[in-house]
Amino acid sequence: MKNLFIILLGLYSFPVFSQSSDKLWYNQPAQYFEESLVLGNGKVGASVFGGVESDKIYLNDATLWSGEPVDPNMNPEAYKNIPAIREALKNEDYKLADELQKKVQGKFSESYAPLGTMFLDFKTEGKPQNYYRELNIADAVSTVKYELNGVKYTREYFVSHPDKVFVIRLTSDKKGKLEFDIRFESLLKYKVEVSERDLVASGYAPLSALPSYVGNRENAVVFVEDKGTRFSSLVSIQKTDGEVVQTENSLGVKNATEAVILVSIATSFNGFNKNPVTEGLDNLAIAQEQLTNASTKKFAQLKSAHLADYQQFYKRVELNLGETTAPDLPTNERLKRYAEGKEDKNLEILYFQFGRYLLISSSRTPGVPANLQGIWNPYIRPPWSSNYTTNINAEENYWLAENTNLSEMHQSMLSFIKNIAETGEITAKTFFGVENGWTACHNSDIWAMSNPVGNFGNGDPVWANWYMGGPWLSTHLWEHYTFTQDKEWLKTEGYKLLKGSAEFCLGWLVEDKNGKLITSPSTSPENRYINSEGYGGATLYGATCDLAMIRDCFQ
Repeated sequence: MKNLFIILLGLYSFPVFSQSSDKLWYNQPAQYFEESLVLGNGKVGASVFGGVESDKIYLNDATLWSGEPVDPNMNPEAYKNIPAIREALKNEDYKLADELQKKVQGKFSESYAPLGTMFLDFKTEGKPQNYYRELNIADAVSTVKYELNGVKYTREYFVSHPDKVFVIRLTSDKKGKLEFDIRFESLLKYKVEVSERDLVASGYAPLSALPSYVGNRENAVVFVEDKGTRFSSLVSIQKTDGEVVQTENSLGVKNATEAVILVSIATSFNGFNKNPVTEGLDNLAIAQEQLTNASTKKFAQLKSAHLADYQQFYKRVELNLGETTAPDLPTNERLKRYAEGKEDKNLEILYFQFGRYLLISSSRTPGVPANLQGIWNPYIRPPWSSNYTTNINAEENYWLAENTNLSEMHQSMLSFIKNIAETGEITAKTFFGVENGWTACHNSDIWAMSNPVGNFGNGDPVWANWYMGGPWLSTHLWEHYTFTQDKEWLKTEGYKLLKGSAEFCLGWLVEDKNGKLITSPSTSPENRYINSEGYGGATLYGATCDLAMIRDCFQ
C-alpha cells in the first residue's frame, strides 16, 4: 500500500500548467474562519488568517472536548418501551410511535472545544503592497508575503507530526525591521504566565457544552474547576537576532530580522474510558518535553523532517486530467469562474488532493477520528457540536482513506470503532433489549458515546432515534481488510467487531406480517414521510437504509 500509484485520466503526459494544482492562494488576509488556511499534524490544528497588523491563529487539539467518560447505563429501562412502539407501528399509529420513541433517548453528545487563539501583533504602520497568502498542500506549509514601507516580510507556518510542534518562522529582508508581540486568549477557563522566552497558557474544557442547535439555554456551557480535560499550550521564541521582551501576559521581539516560534500543545486526555482529571496525562510535562526536544533542532531540520513525514503519504497519488487553459487566479476567483461553467482541470485536481490533505492533517490520533470540522474549530458550541455524526458524516470523512492510499489515516476511525463497540454493548441491552452484540446511534464523541440522543425525551425522532450506527461503521472494518488483506488484523481486531455488529442486527430484526425480517422501530435519518392522513412522521418499520446496511454487515 505504500507504493505510489497513479490515477491517469486523459493525457499520459504531465504538462506544466499555468495555475497550481496543489496551492490555494489569495491576495488578501482571511476575514472569517472559513477563509483561514488550516494546518495540522493529525492531532494539533492551526487555522491561519495571515493578517498584516495582527495575525490571528486559532489553535486546536483533537483530544480537547467537553465532558468526561460517558455512563452508558444512563437510561437502563429504555428498552421496555420497544414492544409498545412496535405495537403502535403494527397498528399504523405513527403519531403514537413518534411519541413513544422519545422514551428511547439519552443525553446529547459532548462538544469539540476550541483550545484558544494566538495573536501575532506587529508594530507596523502603512498599507501593505503585493500581499500573497498560500497553502501548499504538497508540502503542508502555509506562507504569507507582503511589502510594507519598502520592507519585504515573509512568514512560514507548519505543524510537524514527527516533532509534535507548530512552527512559525518570520523574516524581513532588511535588518532590524521585525517587531511583534505574542498573546493568547481562550473561550475556555485559562491563565497565562510569561517567562524569559516562553508564554505558557493552561486551562480546562467545560464539563458539558450543549449542541448549538438547541438554542440559547441557561447553563448551556458548564465549567467545573476540578473536572474536564486539561490543556497546556507553550509558546517559545527559539531563534531571533532581535531582543526578546515580555509583559505580564505577552511575549515579543523587537529590532529583529528573523524569529522562529515553536508552539507545543498537550491535553490530559488519556482514553475514552478514563477520567481526564483523576486518571489523566500530565499535559504540562508532555508539552514541555515536546518543546524541549524540538528546541534542539534548527528550523531547516524541523521543516525537512516535516516534509519527509507528510510527503510519504501525500505523494502516493497523482491525478492528471490533461491540459488546461484556465488562467492563473486567486483560489476564490477560480471558484467563481468554475461556478460559471468555465474549465479549470487543475482546480478539480486541487479539490481532490485537498480532501487527502485534510485527512492526513486531521486523522493521526488513535481512537480519535476526524470530527465534523476535522480538527479545526473556533467555537465553544460549534455547529452540530463538531462531533461524530455517524449517520453519514463520520463515515464520509473516511471514504477516501483506503481508495486514495491513506490506510494509515483510517486507523483513527478503526480504533474508535473498537471503543464505541464497548459502550455499544451496554446500549444494545439497555436501549434495545438486545443481549448480544453492539450498536451505535446518530451521534458520538471522543468518549465513544453510543446511545440515542435527544436529552431524554426532548429530541425529535427524525434525528434523535436512529440505531444503525454500528452496521454503518462496520463497513469501514471490511473496507480496511479489502484493501490491506491484513488477516492478522482481521483475526485480532476486525472480525470480532464485525461479528458483534451482526449479532446486534440478528437480535434487533423482527418478522413483519409477511414473515420477512425487518427493523422496527426504524427511521430514515433526518427524513420524514407523510402518510395518507397527512401526518408527517419519522418512526416507521423496515427503512430501506436499515436493511441495506444490515445486508452489507451480514455479507
